[in-house]
Amino acid sequence: MSTKRVTLALTGASGAQYGLCLLEQLLAQGCEVSFLISRAAQVVVATETDLKLPGAPAELERWFAEQYAGLPGRVRVYGREQWMAPVASGSGAPAAMVICPCSTGTLSAIACGASNNLIERAADVALKERRQLILVPREAPYSELHLENMLRLTRMGAMILPASPGFYHRPASVEEMVQFVVARILDQLGLEQRFVPRWGEPSP
Repeated sequence: MSTKRVTLALTGASGAQYGLCLLEQLLAQGCEVSFLISRAAQVVVATETDLKLPGAPAELERWFAEQYAGLPGRVRVYGREQWMAPVASGSGAPAAMVICPCSTGTLSAIACGASNNLIERAADVALKERRQLILVPREAPYSELHLENMLRLTRMGAMILPASPGFYHRPASVEEMVQFVVARILDQLGLEQRFVPRWGEPSP
């Protein structure tokens, strides 16, 4: 079986933990990950976690290599205007892209095809090539504009998967609430998840 290739982008919505947990799971399952992060997401990561991610793509790539040295996957980091990155072209981009978390600003830019940075361009490529695009917004409440953009993108073929954890598995920690959402994303990607039993299945 060929290695699954996934583009993972983090933008400036609250919920950096979702994206970081997803990255760890993708690498643990041997995926090749093209990693994109906005400037706002860098601020959110520093605010919501104890991590201090390097700003330069090459430095961040080395940091990931050290952080996840025991995992079989591989992560490549690309800058916001690195237009020669594989994710910028339909001939090179992976078959799946996840933006987690997805800010409403990014949602809007993708919906109108702005492509002002590599994250927006990679999402535009996913849409035009009819590839899997999963957007994980984290906002409350949603305005009419937010909802219209979600509907527009859904009609284009994207999947809107809000960061809305369930509670039927009785989470005992914030980590388990994060894992619930990540489990739903992994399901959509066709990857294994052991965080939450499927409905009707006994708890492990």
